[in-house]
Amino acid sequence: MNAAELVATLTRRSGSNFYYSFLFLPRRQREAMYAFYAFCRTVDDAVDQGAGSPADQRRILQEWRAELRRAYAGDATHPIGIRLTETVRVYPIPREHLEAILDGVEMDIDKRRYASFEELFEYCYRVAGAVGLGCIEIFGYTDPRARDYAVHLGVALQLTNILRDLRTDAERGRIYLPLDELRRFGYSEDDLLHGRYTRPYLELMRFQADRTHAYYRAAHAALPRADRRRLVAAEIMGVIYHALLRAIEARRFRVFEERVRLSAPRKLALALGVYLRAHLAP
Repeated sequence: MNAAELVATLTRRSGSNFYYSFLFLPRRQREAMYAFYAFCRTVDDAVDQGAGSPADQRRILQEWRAELRRAYAGDATHPIGIRLTETVRVYPIPREHLEAILDGVEMDIDKRRYASFEELFEYCYRVAGAVGLGCIEIFGYTDPRARDYAVHLGVALQLTNILRDLRTDAERGRIYLPLDELRRFGYSEDDLLHGRYTRPYLELMRFQADRTHAYYRAAHAALPRADRRRLVAAEIMGVIYHALLRAIEARRFRVFEERVRLSAPRKLALALGVYLRAHLAP
């Protein structure tokens, strides 16, 4: 399997909601997104699913930092790095965005609690906002407000992931909901780690969902009209994840029993709707 086939296969097999947005990109951009996504997914999995001690995980991330430097210098050695080299040669993705992604992933090695939303926002910016900033360089844009759009949307997507993944994160001993907000609503760390479904939990989750909706609204407000067609893939990501948030709400935040998902036909229908609206709009 060559480098191009590897990054495409990694993306398809991941089952990511992002995959449906890639389908509507021209081939050159789609292949660039496969490379970018493969990098993001691989470094994240090195910590989330990788075996070994924290020292081993840090060593793996250091190897990826070195590979990232080689990719920007044009002498990458890993198949993903090789494809990333080709991507950054064509699209002006600042290396600082990919470094920020690595910084965010590294936070997951030791940091398992967030005292406040301010702390959580820093994490979300690194693992999702920086991803958005990289994506829009591939999609293309003319209005600098697109960068605000990318950050707001990235944070909204990450907050949605956090609400969906409470159970799996708890199984890893991680709590991403701000601790000061748990205290405010009277829901303890122990309650969350054991998946207790209580009135304080519902009130806490309603608060979290409302804030996440606010980030989706902020992203929508920042989306430059002139760049809507260029950023249609990002809009597809946003619409799919926003529908996932509403599905979580419709389940009354019952995320401990099973993971809330959208069906593949539903995601494809949402993606097609966004694409058609963007291209048929005057």
